[in-house]
Amino acid sequence: MTPQSTTPQFMMDMTDNVLGDNYISRLSNVESMKEALISMIAQSVGKDPAFATKQDWFYALGFMLRGLLSQLYIKNTRTQFIEDSRRVYYLSMEFLPGRSLIKTLLDLDLLNVTREALDALGQDLDELETIEHDPALGNGGLGRLAACFLDSMAAHGYPGFGYGIRYDFGLFSQSIENGQQVEHPDNWLRQGNPWEFRRPDTVYPVGFYGRLETVVDARGGETSKWVGAENVIAMAYDMPVSGYQNGNVTNLRLWTARATDDFDLRHFNQGDYIKSVEDKTSSETLSKILYPDDSTLTGQELRLKQEYFFVSASLQDIFARFLRRHDNLDQLPEKVVIQLNDTHPTLGIVEMMRLLVDEHGYDWATAWDMTRRTFAYTNHTLLPEALERWPASMIERLLPRHLQIIYRINAEFLKTVEKAFDGDADKIRNLSLVNDYDHSIRMAHLAIVGSYRVNGVAALHTELLRGRVFPDFDAMYPGKFVNITNGITPRRWLLQSNPALAGLITEKLGSGWPIELTQLSHLADYVEDADFRKRFSDIKKANKERLSKMIEACMGLRLDPTAMFDVQIKRIHEYKRQLLNVLHVVTCYNRIRDGEWDGVPRVVIFAGKAAPSYYMAKKVIHLINDLATVINNDPLVGDRLKVVFIPDYRVSLAQVIIPGSDLSEQISTAGMEASGTGNMKLALNGALTIGTLDGANIEIKDAVGEENIFIFGLLANEVQTLRNDGYYPFSYYNGNPELKRALDMIGEGHFSPGDRGRYSSIFDSLLHGGDHFMVLADYESYIAAQGRVDVAYKDQDSWTRMSIHNVASMGGFSADRSIHDYASKIWEVKPLKP
Repeated sequence: MTPQSTTPQFMMDMTDNVLGDNYISRLSNVESMKEALISMIAQSVGKDPAFATKQDWFYALGFMLRGLLSQLYIKNTRTQFIEDSRRVYYLSMEFLPGRSLIKTLLDLDLLNVTREALDALGQDLDELETIEHDPALGNGGLGRLAACFLDSMAAHGYPGFGYGIRYDFGLFSQSIENGQQVEHPDNWLRQGNPWEFRRPDTVYPVGFYGRLETVVDARGGETSKWVGAENVIAMAYDMPVSGYQNGNVTNLRLWTARATDDFDLRHFNQGDYIKSVEDKTSSETLSKILYPDDSTLTGQELRLKQEYFFVSASLQDIFARFLRRHDNLDQLPEKVVIQLNDTHPTLGIVEMMRLLVDEHGYDWATAWDMTRRTFAYTNHTLLPEALERWPASMIERLLPRHLQIIYRINAEFLKTVEKAFDGDADKIRNLSLVNDYDHSIRMAHLAIVGSYRVNGVAALHTELLRGRVFPDFDAMYPGKFVNITNGITPRRWLLQSNPALAGLITEKLGSGWPIELTQLSHLADYVEDADFRKRFSDIKKANKERLSKMIEACMGLRLDPTAMFDVQIKRIHEYKRQLLNVLHVVTCYNRIRDGEWDGVPRVVIFAGKAAPSYYMAKKVIHLINDLATVINNDPLVGDRLKVVFIPDYRVSLAQVIIPGSDLSEQISTAGMEASGTGNMKLALNGALTIGTLDGANIEIKDAVGEENIFIFGLLANEVQTLRNDGYYPFSYYNGNPELKRALDMIGEGHFSPGDRGRYSSIFDSLLHGGDHFMVLADYESYIAAQGRVDVAYKDQDSWTRMSIHNVASMGGFSADRSIHDYASKIWEVKPLKP
């Protein structure tokens, strides 16, 4: 063995011709694919193909595809290593990728040959797909956006890399029992995960607690040293993420928590078996569930520990990766950008300072300059309660060195504030990282101060961030705030979810649209083509029939697929105003029973989860299910109105609901929704939007045209003015007989005859509680807009025209466009050659 044979470059040269896409091309015929699958069953699954179960075949296929992705990923990372390209590290507490099987087959252009090979082996690919459990790594839009962005980075060759937590049980699995949400552990890893690689050699210690000692640094000055910390081990799991038919693969690295010792042998030998594994159980709790209940101090502490665990492991890993190619960290800001997806990873700024100063010997000024040139921050909320704040006392107990660093960052920052605003005490108080009233640390403030760029996620959202939420920061840092409107990946949300419509589009436009979605604009040329409209309409009908069959199988409710499918699928939250939708349902119910109904048959479909400790959101779910029980069993109503709450909303379920939807409910209080992406997914699949001018609805309206969307309600500035001038819900309640009747029926127990006071809290929140989200203020406008929906739906040919216009106008809402914007406006990275 020569010294050269141990170098990375020697091994690259030796193995480069073995790796790559040659093996993929050899699988492009049915016989080769059959042979590969049979070999996988025997060699990787360890089963005799003659006795293999459907789950065995699924794992064989998954393992084979994982191997192909790994080969491609190695080639991609070698290119990045050789070119020393600038890399993006995307830090997110949530990733919601959905099932990987069909996506990966599409990306590798192996879908058809695999289907044929499996058919020859007596297996059905569609059945195998259902075996895969949705990864429980996220909750809603934040996690799904992160997954879309990784997909787009891979699709366009950007050198990106995701970091998150490998939750054992995710958020929760939702069931509906007696009309109420019941949470169960989502044990998505019970049968294993064929897409991941366990990395027991990639581990980092993450410390908590301990104390500070004053020591003399290398320059002779005094500094603090964090000692006596209790360590948890972060171990990596990698999930490759494929790009669309371009040979690019990026990676999602997820951290799982492990104890430094599996058990205490001393306690074990003494017979105290519980005590012997106590530390292991406590340590590994960090990666058990997503968003532990933060209504208790213990839950809050666990959540803060999760956030630090995640960013500390990620920063240590980023540094280690950088130092493979460089002798020191001096050039880190030129070669690395770390994107914070909301405030959850903000402690990463403080951790980078700790690592640079305490572990790598940089002086404070140099370290702070490097840190501020490395991080960028995406804000996702306008709600004050969603802007994270942590008690300083809690941080001091868990992370004493980090609190000290935060205080120093704040002290030096406030000096610049004082100078910039001539000592204005109000400005200093508003901009401080520390809230004087409750002595909490404002994480959004820290993210802004510690980042070189901050972006909102829709035009209105960014405008409100700058003008209402952080106006002093905007004045302090001109040009720091930019807008990048969110987007969705068309590969998941059209090509995969709606293959019939995707096929029609490909027939008319060619095969380039999945990677360049603006090509959809040419569909407008077919709006007046009667044959195209009929085929488009037939596809929607078939998708509605598929959704109807799924609902019947899941819930035992038979639906008429010719009815309008009116859909609101999103996290259950008061600002998203499922209650406004409920009030419309009750109004329709009353009109039908009164013989005054002139609308079209309608199926109102809800899906979404409420946070376990969110009392009012869980009440809304209960109310929806009670409505369904009464309305769906009323013979006077019949098929004219149905209400459905589909439990356990997840990506794979959305891929069935969205293509079968006619009407998309995007009805949040104006000025509350940052962007929304469900609005984009539904419009991309031909659903028409009824919505307020909130979030990305504004940009969707501009794209599709006012004649192809149903807009209602107060504007964001009108909401603010009404609040400032005094909002009196009773004036709306007393001034609209239909509204009063609907609210009284809810409050007096018409839909809960066995418990008349069940929904008094909802009634009281809307009237006596001030109706913070202005449900009553927008009711009349919403009902009028729903009337316009009914009129439009009666003319099915016209509705189809509007639907085609919506699909044709969605090119600007691709996650690819978002990623190109991030690359040019924030990251300053370029795609690598495939």
